[in-house]
Amino acid sequence: MKNNKTTLQAKIYNNIEDFEQQLSKWKDTDQKIVFTNGCFDIMHLGHVDYLSKAADLGTKLVIGLNSDDSTKRLKGPTRPINDQQSRSCILAAFFFVDAIILFDDETPLRLINAILPNVLVKGADYEIANIVGAKEVLANNGEVKTITFIEGYSTTAIEQKIIKAQ
Repeated sequence: MKNNKTTLQAKIYNNIEDFEQQLSKWKDTDQKIVFTNGCFDIMHLGHVDYLSKAADLGTKLVIGLNSDDSTKRLKGPTRPINDQQSRSCILAAFFFVDAIILFDDETPLRLINAILPNVLVKGADYEIANIVGAKEVLANNGEVKTITFIEGYSTTAIEQKIIKAQ
């Protein structure tokens, strides 16, 4: 019988060094690696749509997940709402997510440089010229894509709705 916690935990890496062996296996078998990143604090339909569309762009979806400290620096003192262990396990539960790598840096540039994905993905609220790592991925013959969000879905909007309901 399969232990689901082990299955989920097998997709979660605490740093890029822990992921290097798996990355090497995927590259050796010509997997098309897609990379995106974010905090993914409260999962909602917008996240699911975005991540599933990102996964469709390749054969392996790798997510750089902002650590709790990194999320707090980016989003403010009330965030994250869910800790990094919870956020990483929820992401790992999606069948189309192949790896989650926690990072504490201000940007995912170090991860992107180490992975050099075939496809780098961000939301369409970014212009390609302003996407961290775009220059490096393009220089390595990779692609940079943006995905349009479903309007009306954001963690901030959910947080505000909860606050107003109190």
